[in-house]
Amino acid sequence: MKKLFFLLFFLSLTTSKAQDYFPTDKGVKTTENTTFAFTNATIYVTPNEVIKNGTLLIKEGKVVNVGKSVKIPKGTKIKDLKGKTIYPSFIDIYSDFGLTKPKRIRSNSRTTQYASNREGYYWNDHIRPETNPIENFKFDSKKAKSLINAGFGVVNTHLNDGIMRGNGLLIALNPNASNAYRILDTKSAQYLSFSKSVKSRQAYPSSRMGAMALLRQVYNDADWYAKGNMKNKDLSLEALNGNKNLLQIFETGNVLDAIRADKVGDEYGIQYTIVGSGEEFERINDIKSTNANFIIPINFSNAYDVSDPLLAQHISLRDMRKWNQEPSNLNVLSNNGINFAITTHKLKSVKSFHKNLQKAIKYGFSKEKALAALTTIPANILGNNAIGNLKTGSLANFIITSGDVFDAKTTIHENWIQGDKNVVNDMNIRDITGTYMLYVNKKNYDLTISGKGAKQAGVIKIDDKKVKAKFSFKNDWISITLNEDSGYTRMLGKTINAANVMQGDAFDTEGNKTSWSASKQVKKEKKKDKSKKKKEDQKDITLLPVSYPNIGFGNFIQPKTETILIKNVTVWTSEDAGILENTDVLLKDGKIEKIGKNLKSRRAIVIDGTGKHLTAGIVDEHSHIAASAINEGAQNSSAEVTIEDVVDPNDINIYRNISGGTTSAQILHGSANPIGGRSAIIKLKWGENAEEMIYSNSPKFIKFALGENVKQSRYTNGVRFPQTRMGVEQMFTDYFTRAQEYEALKKSGKPYRKDAEMETLVEIMNKERFISCHSYVQSEINMLMKVAEKFGFNINTFTHILEGYKVADKMVEHGVGGSTFSDWWAYKYEVNDAIPFNAAIMHNAGVTVAINSDDREMSRRLNQEAAKTVKYGGVSELEAWKMVTINPAKLLHIDDRVGSIKVGKDADVVLWTNHPMSIYAKVEKTIIEGKIFFDRDEDLKKRIAIKQEKSKLINMMLKEKMGGGKTQTPMKRKDRNFHCDTNEELKN
Repeated sequence: MKKLFFLLFFLSLTTSKAQDYFPTDKGVKTTENTTFAFTNATIYVTPNEVIKNGTLLIKEGKVVNVGKSVKIPKGTKIKDLKGKTIYPSFIDIYSDFGLTKPKRIRSNSRTTQYASNREGYYWNDHIRPETNPIENFKFDSKKAKSLINAGFGVVNTHLNDGIMRGNGLLIALNPNASNAYRILDTKSAQYLSFSKSVKSRQAYPSSRMGAMALLRQVYNDADWYAKGNMKNKDLSLEALNGNKNLLQIFETGNVLDAIRADKVGDEYGIQYTIVGSGEEFERINDIKSTNANFIIPINFSNAYDVSDPLLAQHISLRDMRKWNQEPSNLNVLSNNGINFAITTHKLKSVKSFHKNLQKAIKYGFSKEKALAALTTIPANILGNNAIGNLKTGSLANFIITSGDVFDAKTTIHENWIQGDKNVVNDMNIRDITGTYMLYVNKKNYDLTISGKGAKQAGVIKIDDKKVKAKFSFKNDWISITLNEDSGYTRMLGKTINAANVMQGDAFDTEGNKTSWSASKQVKKEKKKDKSKKKKEDQKDITLLPVSYPNIGFGNFIQPKTETILIKNVTVWTSEDAGILENTDVLLKDGKIEKIGKNLKSRRAIVIDGTGKHLTAGIVDEHSHIAASAINEGAQNSSAEVTIEDVVDPNDINIYRNISGGTTSAQILHGSANPIGGRSAIIKLKWGENAEEMIYSNSPKFIKFALGENVKQSRYTNGVRFPQTRMGVEQMFTDYFTRAQEYEALKKSGKPYRKDAEMETLVEIMNKERFISCHSYVQSEINMLMKVAEKFGFNINTFTHILEGYKVADKMVEHGVGGSTFSDWWAYKYEVNDAIPFNAAIMHNAGVTVAINSDDREMSRRLNQEAAKTVKYGGVSELEAWKMVTINPAKLLHIDDRVGSIKVGKDADVVLWTNHPMSIYAKVEKTIIEGKIFFDRDEDLKKRIAIKQEKSKLINMMLKEKMGGGKTQTPMKRKDRNFHCDTNEELKN
């Protein structure tokens, strides 16, 4: 098999625009006639305003008139476009065209950078609203050509660097003009993201929640600056205030970040236009509730190469589904009434743009809406009515095509930008594509010609085998060279009869001349109804349904609150009532309605609990599941950040935890710094979104930490204060002294700069926010209690507290609880004195004791962790069980809602097959607020369904590969397990 070669030569007339007020040294100054009339075309003035056999009149780069009866002035250059279609040129609203992203700063130093390296700007290097891309813009002719060839006429570009990135430029892709004409707007938008600048190594923020907190503080500081309260000049804040009325475009990397960005914007009355990820279909209701305009990429994934079964095992079901489902994203957005533009952003090559868009259309996306998403919608988002349409007065930006622009067979002939012609595929080149019967030297060959315009090329076969040949087509002349056993045969000819027949002269190897001909094989086909054809195309598509979350074990139908009657069950109340035998429990409207014997209820789902045990849902006081980030460790205090910003409802550990009976958890910040971030207290409502998981009127908590982690004893590049345990104490004292001064200023009535970090510390001092403190060594435990007492508040919980048995009496006196491990010890130096009797000793001294996990695996086995306390210390079974139910609920101040089985509390209960602390006990059902979120029988069905679905997807991917489709190699995923020490961000 040999490649066929085709050469295309064409000349295009280029014009050069010069500023009209510039002087000329020529004797005579002439003005070029720029009036053109394009007649007899189908013209899309807008996506829903179409003129058949219409005329488009342009002059000096603008549309003068458009319609069926347009008066054409004398001297106008007229072009008959019978059979052709005119569309407005496309707009890419999110681009980095003409701007080179700066290279990441490299340094030989292993020391972490904490302070800014700029003067006169904001204290954080990643806030750069002053960036003005006009200073570095350079028209990229090569990239412009690829965009022009794809039908684009305008791009909205910016420097893709930093959290606040400065303003944008609106650029016409006119290669024949100067920047004076190309630049349509020098302040088209302000750009934002969650990604740091590569120009600085400043460590903060090191997490998503840090980026969100930083944005909030920037907005607070900009307001403070605008009111004239700052003593210093700040060029960043000046620029931010100057750009506040611009369109605000926020780039996000996944569907959860889109929701998070909108949350920040809403807090400050800013409606961001959000650059999506293509995953919006996975959380479409949450996307809809943002009320935002979106900019959507169409960089669809390739199928995975699953030919190696071992590698195929490493592909998650979500990634497999994504390949199958993401082409439907545009249709899902459209059907849900979400306003969006389409971008080439994230495409490796613009050449794949039309192919991907055609795929989206095959998946149900309307062509009319596709055109709107490339023309009128981006123009409206930008607030520019001179582009994206062909109304009178608009820029003469339009493409001329051979037909429907979204049809794979359609050719884009020309793309006119600002009234200048750019030839894409010469429309004067005849279309000779098709199948022919080639006859030469008394032999018949099959000749198939494909391609567009000058790139048309032929493949010759005999007996279904390719023949070594060369084919070229230029100026209506065809040249074919065959190589067969009988020798070379050269053919030269021309098309006649509208390309249905070709003929010419052929020459053999000895120079003898003979004739050849080729007749087009025309199949008579009935005209198909377009709607029927669309349905037939969609029959080839197997689109798998979306679950919530869209991973294995997700719910296709979300659980609903049911009236449930559990009869004849052993009830572990975790109350004074103790353990009740052969008892009924009625759950109604999400609450525990009744507890007793022989209960009845109409329309209730009745569950036979004979021989089974019912407990309150387990409460984990210390967990790190269900979060996209754990530590914001780039500062010694991160009181301004909150885990509530980064709750991740897609984490499979939520499902695994409810399968082990855990229904509530405090998701804590890590222990990278003495003053950590604020907590999220959540219910593990699998399938619901982050906001629905967070407790309503949630108690306010924050994470503090002591010991090795915060003084960076295990960090080779640690230079941040504090470096010793003495420094840790001093840091607490300094921060709370500052907080006292901050509060005093607030109460004075004088103007003050709102500081989220100080606001949080004031809440602590006013006993409005509670502290869970990571702790090990008794000396530090004593120290922090004394610091708290000095400033008039209490520590709520010492978590880990593995030397709590040494200071249990002092803990009781202070009023602090202990949330500990059952039997962890010696995993680092400061844990050497830990003993498994710790929980029992603290309990016997009068401390409220909970057993926690700090681990995604242990958090689904906390029933067995509680059992260890019976062994180590002789605590009763009931008291041990309280350590994973009512006691952690008390420590979290949610015991009025959960933690025990009591009338009026939330219907958060777990049905066990056996004694709940037995190693043989399995969770049969986990119920949260009267909704069954885990059912063992359903779990077994899900396992079978997952296996079947993966098998189906594997077969689809194999078919894709066999059909010549591109594939990607599966990559082994890093399995992340967050603990207090984790200092990395999980990418959703």
